[in-house]
Amino acid sequence: MKIGVPLETRAGEARVASTPEVVKKFAGKGFEVLVERGAGVRAGYPDAEFEAAGARVTDRAGAYDVDLLLKVRRPDAADVAAMRAGGIYIGLMEGCGEDEMVTAMRAKDIRVLAMERMPRTSRAQSMDVLSSQANIAGYRAVVEAAARYGRFFPMMMTSAGSAKPARLVVLGAGVAGLQAIATARRLGAEVFGYDVRPETREQILSLGAKPIDLDLGEAGSGEGGYAKELSPEAKARQQAALADQLARAHVIITTAQIPCRPAPVLVTEEVVQRLRPGSVIVDLAAGSGGNCPLTVADQVVERHGVVIVGHTNYPSMVAADASAFFAKNLANLIEIMVDKGDAGPVLKDLMQDDITAAMLG
Repeated sequence: MKIGVPLETRAGEARVASTPEVVKKFAGKGFEVLVERGAGVRAGYPDAEFEAAGARVTDRAGAYDVDLLLKVRRPDAADVAAMRAGGIYIGLMEGCGEDEMVTAMRAKDIRVLAMERMPRTSRAQSMDVLSSQANIAGYRAVVEAAARYGRFFPMMMTSAGSAKPARLVVLGAGVAGLQAIATARRLGAEVFGYDVRPETREQILSLGAKPIDLDLGEAGSGEGGYAKELSPEAKARQQAALADQLARAHVIITTAQIPCRPAPVLVTEEVVQRLRPGSVIVDLAAGSGGNCPLTVADQVVERHGVVIVGHTNYPSMVAADASAFFAKNLANLIEIMVDKGDAGPVLKDLMQDDITAAMLG
């Protein structure tokens, strides 16, 4: 059975879907692994390391002519055209429901295992790329904020005087938000956290941050541990109640997103106007509209004296570790997809496992 690892061609994407460490394990299980030339270079994994691990470095056509194609980012029409008919695609699809790429792959009898559709169960945790990559995004967002904030994060006491710690607010206490809280605390900031889901309060406290408690008249807990969209009345109450808390912040990191919906507006332009000049907003929801209406996707802008960061691919900024996590997630998935046969791995019936059945697009 052949596994293919192509070069990611999306602008700004430095990750690769597998690494030499994982490829070595694939080879040991009897897979033939074909890696496109240069696929891992931007993540710090040269071709020679893949070859030493047992992969065959090949051209683009060779990497796509496989049984299992592993990718990070959504395929485009050229990718689908290059895929082997009857194969399996494993990677992110970055969409909601049916779309033209899924339709095109189905026309070639290609089965799609969309990593976004991974069930939120304890058994699937080791395969959950959304969580592993969100963890990295939360960490990298704080590093970005610290680099752009013109003051110290921790309290500093020197012979020249002292500086108070930065007041940092994290909006959204999912995987990215909790990692942002933990990272900001390690850097010495005074950290506050907020989420519409009441069950996250204990998690915020456990990381040494102070929860922001608001009475919205309804809870924002949705299915699978995600937040749900609030009613218009609750949204209005949320914005009004948050305004004073946010206006006192020096750094705001927003992570609030709702699957397949525009990101909720949490930091209004009025709040931005009230922030101290030199304050920083890092908007991790920039790719789905932003938690601040002044955010510009993939740009860093200054509005009313406040720096607003709208990067949409933080994991790519930590490409080596992000690729390692992603690769292990995919390897753990493939582990449950195959049995050991006399001539190598044999694919199981994907509809007989609750994880792969849920993922099939």
